[in-house]
Amino acid sequence: MIRLEVRKNSYYDSVTLMLISKEVKNVEGVVDVLVGMGTELNKELSENLGLGSPELKEVSPNDFFVTAEIENEAVMAEVIKKVDELLNEKKTSSGSDFKPATLKSAMEMMPDANMAVVSIAGQYAEEEVDRLLDQDLNVMLFSDNVSVEAELKLKKKAVEKGLLMMGPDCGTAIINGIPLAFANVVKKGPIGIVGASGTGTQEVSAMIDKLGSGCSQVIGTGGRDLKSEIGGLMMIQGFDALVRDPETKVIVLISKPPAPEVAEKILKKVAETDKPVVVDFIGGDMEAIKKSGAVPCLTLEDTAYKAVALAKGNEPVDFVGFSQEISEIDQLVADKVGNLKPEQKNFRGLYTGGTLADEAMKMLGQTIEGIYSNIPLSPEYAIENLSEVTGHVCLDLGEDQFTVGRPHPMIDPSTRADRFKTDIDDSVAVALMDVVIGYGSHEDPAGELAKSIREIKKNLKNQVVFVASITGTEGDPQDLKHSQKVLEDEGVVVMPSNAQAVRFVQKVMNHVLAKEAK
Repeated sequence: MIRLEVRKNSYYDSVTLMLISKEVKNVEGVVDVLVGMGTELNKELSENLGLGSPELKEVSPNDFFVTAEIENEAVMAEVIKKVDELLNEKKTSSGSDFKPATLKSAMEMMPDANMAVVSIAGQYAEEEVDRLLDQDLNVMLFSDNVSVEAELKLKKKAVEKGLLMMGPDCGTAIINGIPLAFANVVKKGPIGIVGASGTGTQEVSAMIDKLGSGCSQVIGTGGRDLKSEIGGLMMIQGFDALVRDPETKVIVLISKPPAPEVAEKILKKVAETDKPVVVDFIGGDMEAIKKSGAVPCLTLEDTAYKAVALAKGNEPVDFVGFSQEISEIDQLVADKVGNLKPEQKNFRGLYTGGTLADEAMKMLGQTIEGIYSNIPLSPEYAIENLSEVTGHVCLDLGEDQFTVGRPHPMIDPSTRADRFKTDIDDSVAVALMDVVIGYGSHEDPAGELAKSIREIKKNLKNQVVFVASITGTEGDPQDLKHSQKVLEDEGVVVMPSNAQAVRFVQKVMNHVLAKEAK
């Protein structure tokens, strides 16, 4: 039976409600449940889950609802009791600081504020950001589902006013040492970053910290900024800010390959500054970058190494190897591949960070022919049906098809746990994963990944080689060393970077392919 409870004009943020939905499903007698605000998306999701009802169609976006399929009437009372308990826990843990209900009251409380973080439904974001820019506030727009037209309008207005409008879908920034959204605890230092990639920017900033340097500012742009329609407005705005910043000695630019005309415009700006510039247009035109006077990069890790070298006054050189001695790496590979069976031929990548997944596929393309993906490098390798995964596969679990009605997998690791059950079988030789720690991420993503690996091992006849990297720093709340130990205790090979993890996988797959060729 389906039962519904609605509370009029009661607002809770979507991530909190999605996490509560997950926990309430564990109540005995619950078949399925959805806790959410009455948005059209949530009502559609309810219908798709078989939890819809005529009454639910009348619920407004300002109303909070619980819809559940239950075994008997008494279970609904337990569901509501559990929901209220979890809501009270969230309220208590959020503290008792005054939370202004309007922009006006917020400005009165913090008259010296010069930045606002916006995380609301995308259809309402344009109006709110426009008002914030009118108040001369810089903006970090975390929301997605904002139109390209709205993005262009808002960024043009920000540029005219000399402000930052980072986003939409900007997930990472560190401004004046303050981490915003998904970000790591990175030491202050001489390197400034402008990034159109969230996890790519986190990987570089965390590596800079690990290498003993630090960041002056980390400015996000949103993933569409370097497309033709937007023209790189915020990367240029951020770049100009870092050129003017006396604390920034080296500038780093990170993006997937920009539109050619946008790349040309940005590199023209690069050529005009005397500050050293490191550019990682992941898979972009290396020669064009060199001609601008900037230093081109091979991987995100290589970007960090070169930026730190320049900050120390040293000559940047390509970093294409391992932090450990190669003899140790080769011995570890030999130990792992010795347990593989002839039928284990496939590679699996299960990523929470899209740019890290993209980097992995570009690097592995030198070894493995044809990696299927939901973010394929070429259209012929697009996965049409995510329930039928075969061959070599690398997934970005943060894409929309995995996040409708549930939090991003960096917040809720159950998305990857579910894919372990469907994607890791006895045909798999090696599985590659990322673990992203820091603010915004799950409290123990390494522990959750270790649990998934432990569970899948019970269902496998063969021993899969599990390889991972951790994006984060010693200062992050999840504890980098602890996270590494948890994974290693489960038999996972943990490498210092995504690039080194991919190189390890390449070595394993070279053995697999050599066996297959015999």
